[in-house]
Amino acid sequence: MQSNVLISQDLSCAGQVSLGCALPLLGALNLAPTVLPTALLSTHTGGFGENTYLDLSKEMVSILQHWKTLSLKFSAIYLGYLGEKPLDVLQENLADVSTAETMLLIDPVMGDHGKFYRGFDQEYVEKMRCLISKADIATPNYTEAKLLLGEPLTTSPVATDDAFETARKVQRRFNLRNIVLTGIDSGNGLISIVGCEQDGGTWMVSRSKQPGNYFGTGDLFASVLFSSLLYEKDLRSAGTIAMDFVSEAIVKTQKPHDPRFGADYGAAIPQLLKKLEIV
Repeated sequence: MQSNVLISQDLSCAGQVSLGCALPLLGALNLAPTVLPTALLSTHTGGFGENTYLDLSKEMVSILQHWKTLSLKFSAIYLGYLGEKPLDVLQENLADVSTAETMLLIDPVMGDHGKFYRGFDQEYVEKMRCLISKADIATPNYTEAKLLLGEPLTTSPVATDDAFETARKVQRRFNLRNIVLTGIDSGNGLISIVGCEQDGGTWMVSRSKQPGNYFGTGDLFASVLFSSLLYEKDLRSAGTIAMDFVSEAIVKTQKPHDPRFGADYGAAIPQLLKKLEIV
């Protein structure tokens, strides 16, 4: 299968996050992605010290202007780590690269574990609230959901009822067709996702929490969820496949391993290909 898909997020030169994992993953799944980089970083912002950061918003405008002359339109778009100026560019230009049938998945990357990622602030949250209302599917983690709702952040374990209610509130507030709330740590050795669908269906999928705190797992999850939906899996099946992929990637990562560089997701691709019936 090939699909006309666009990925827009940053490229971190070291550390398997954002485009560094999304592009090879979608390529391995025969999806032939087009990319619109939002920034170039020496490393991701988690644990490597003062990374370099080159904003690409001006170049994005030039790229989009060229694409407009080519009448490029995408059947599916996946937005991840953006940054304030790139977010503005996408807010203004999404209509030029999409159609009424385009599936738009937004992973509103802003923070985790009860705090902002470095470089993000409340002003960015306000802009993300405008952008995310355009999404067909949103995949915030629990911290990002609370930021979107303007509710207090916490690092405490998340009760099941709270997870479902948080997901529903984000879905209602931003009029989303579907939401998958990720990274729900219940404190009992499980990590979960919660889905709320446009037909009113809600569900939770849980897996054993693997040891370690690997960077980029949210990017892996969103990339596989996006790909699975393009292979016509329903939302719950796509979420389950993505969870299993991340878990298997962590398990198959050779130890000892510096978690800043992410999990060895390549070792989990063969099983993913089978689940998507590509091989």
